[in-house]
Amino acid sequence: MSEITYVRGDATVPSVKGVKVIAHVCNDFRLGAAQFVRVEPYMWAANMVGQRGIRTGSKGVPVRYEAIDAALGRLAQKTTELGASVHMPRIGCGLAGGAWARVEPLITERLVRRGISVTVYDHGEGRS
Repeated sequence: MSEITYVRGDATVPSVKGVKVIAHVCNDFRLGAAQFVRVEPYMWAANMVGQRGIRTGSKGVPVRYEAIDAALGRLAQKTTELGASVHMPRIGCGLAGGAWARVEPLITERLVRRGISVTVYDHGEGRS
């Protein structure tokens, strides 16, 4: 079985051929939803709603793992339709406050096990 590929770089400029979907986690509309926007002939953006709010506060961190999981399921469907590869930063782990140890298995289950090529981009740091 294939695994997630980790590289240093910018997820918004993947250097592979074919159709690409750049995925990220956002907030502000229905949790678990995913919006797909064609930005170039062979590139799509996937806006996956996986956090509530943008700051850690009395209700904890913004990340919602169940919403990321649901959005990844929608991403898998769209990616399969497009015959695309997926490129992303460590979704849900920046401002959303999530733990990669909780997000990575969701990506493996929803995408990698379905044969979808996934590359995760880090800016200068190694895998944790």
